Amino acid sequence: MGKETKTNACRILDKAKISYEEREYPVDENDLSGVHVAELLGVPPESMYKTLVLKGDKTGYLVILIPVAEELDLKKCAKLSGNKKVEMLPMKDLLGITGYIRGGCSPVGMKKLFPTFVQEEARERESFIISAGRRGAQLVLSPKELVSFLQGEFADCIQK
Repeated sequence: MGKETKTNACRILDKAKISYEEREYPVDENDLSGVHVAELLGVPPESMYKTLVLKGDKTGYLVILIPVAEELDLKKCAKLSGNKKVEMLPMKDLLGITGYIRGGCSPVGMKKLFPTFVQEEARERESFIISAGRRGAQLVLSPKELVSFLQGEFADCIQK
């Protein structure tokens, strides 16, 4: 990928000396789902994580990364983030809060560093795939390096 098209997330990771591989795919505006993107990239859906932004009733915004085929457990997320209740950030607020749009929201390079939780199974992976910060681009990198860089933590966030 050329320097002029590098995403903010890539520039931040470069500066932090965190290695990653960028993978591009053709964007289908009718299907922005992570499962569809995993199919386009030819990778198992459990290796690709979606970035979800929530708002807690006490602590404010938080970021959750879970495998694309999984469903978030809001009660678990509330408890682990010190909230009584959390809800998904309305789509209309995503760009203003994070600087990113749906289908291109990366946990790296948001306007602020929000508390970040990554589904605990990622800890066992050598690498996983997250958004590069724009539609059509994904990053393959180490979950442990990412969690450390974002000052996040591994936690159980999904419905079982």
